[in-house]
Amino acid sequence: MKDMRHLMQQAKQMQEKMKQAQDEIQSIQVEGESGAGIVRVSMNGRHNVSKVTIDPELRSEDTELLEDLVVAAFNDAVQKIEAETKEKMGNVTGGMHIPPGLNF
Repeated sequence: MKDMRHLMQQAKQMQEKMKQAQDEIQSIQVEGESGAGIVRVSMNGRHNVSKVTIDPELRSEDTELLEDLVVAAFNDAVQKIEAETKEKMGNVTGGMHIPPGLNF
């Protein structure tokens, strides 16, 4: 019985740490870029884009190139968010894999 209480207490602590990490992740701000910084996308931990910056010289260039650079910058920002999320959650779980749907 004592072991079960201890286990439940540990689960509760982990749940609290997970919640804290999730809150921190949502407040993360990253900047993805492409074309050596010609296009920049600012994104938060919820994957919401807050700003897109395009070098004025590129605006007169090929539209298809511009579209490709925006997509690349967006994908760069998403990868940065995912990397930070994985790091923060790994710190909480000690590298243990938490299956999707297991609601901590």
